[in-house]
Amino acid sequence: MAKVLCVLYDDPIDGYPKSYPRADLPRLERYPDGQTLPTPKAIDFKPGALLGSVSGELGLRKYLEANGHTLVVTSDKDGDNSRLDRELEDAEIVISQPFWPAYMTRERIERAKKLKMIVTAGIGSDHTDLQAAMDRKLTVAEVTYCNSISVAEHVVMMILGLVRNYIPSYQWVVKGGWNIADCAARSYDVEGMQVGTVAAGRIGLAVLRRMKPFDVKLHYTDRHRLPRAVEEEELGLTFHESAAAMVPHCDVVTINCPLHPETEHLFDAKMIGSMKRGAYLINTARGKICDRDAVANALKSGQLAGYAGDVWFPQPAPQDHPWRTMPHHGMTPHISGTSLSAQTRYAAGVREILECYFENRPIRDEYLIVSDGKLAGTGAHSYSAGNATTGSDEAAKFKQ
Repeated sequence: MAKVLCVLYDDPIDGYPKSYPRADLPRLERYPDGQTLPTPKAIDFKPGALLGSVSGELGLRKYLEANGHTLVVTSDKDGDNSRLDRELEDAEIVISQPFWPAYMTRERIERAKKLKMIVTAGIGSDHTDLQAAMDRKLTVAEVTYCNSISVAEHVVMMILGLVRNYIPSYQWVVKGGWNIADCAARSYDVEGMQVGTVAAGRIGLAVLRRMKPFDVKLHYTDRHRLPRAVEEEELGLTFHESAAAMVPHCDVVTINCPLHPETEHLFDAKMIGSMKRGAYLINTARGKICDRDAVANALKSGQLAGYAGDVWFPQPAPQDHPWRTMPHHGMTPHISGTSLSAQTRYAAGVREILECYFENRPIRDEYLIVSDGKLAGTGAHSYSAGNATTGSDEAAKFKQ
């Protein structure tokens, strides 16, 4: 029987919820491209429950223990003698989320002698050293598309929040003020702006579709050019061969590409310096795609009018991370893809992956990142071999 090690974020500070604002969720059957939602044989949770925290356990305990497996759930993942490190030695499967990632470095993978599969409850497997996973012939899987629309909605919210100066205006109300001039001094209309996405996969394309009704001019760059019916007829997009070629034209840039060695620190001081002065940058992809200090400096100098996102490196972010205190930012913890709606989908997707694994059935190709020693499925389309986990040990500072 297998030991399944699941790393999840902590429960709410006031305790695990006893009730929720809404009684149910909208019923969805397919994603926009026609892919079906997760199809496990059963689930042992109520849709809309908080499943991504420690007490939620992704709704897996009943299923795993009924089949003789052991489930260990913890939020303790960083620093010397973490629960993750203590439990790794005999774990067969490790599950974690991008929001509270178990950084599966080569060192950890080599120490986990019985490890066979690493699963992301969500999208994005860059917290795993993919090259080390390929060398060990591990399976790496994620629940593709489960929270893509959740993230796209978050991107649109952040674009509007920055351009309209929403957060500082809200704060004036909380402070008891009526400072209209202070609010308006950094507020603009998004109408007519040039908006570009770095990558137009599931999330990037969903952002473009949601921004089109705002009467903006849309741009994109991607490894894989979109079909003419989408690029020209549906959205009227301008295609650019690279991010470097696109960003000088844009008032707003949103980053929606995976993190791998080719995109690490893509937005450095040089790239940001090539953007329009006063542009806005949105990053809900991965924090390490942007150079930490280059972003903070650009906000201080005015090169960027605003930066928003929910991704940091490492995660959780140390308390002294400069993005917490830089001016004109709209940062949140990594929450865009872990709405209660998204949790229902990614918990069901993890259950589907585990059912396939234990029953020796093929895991959906779109869920696969690494298989049989090479990139596979979605991984072959989105990633390149290599390691982006370097420096993740800094996350231990958050708890100090």
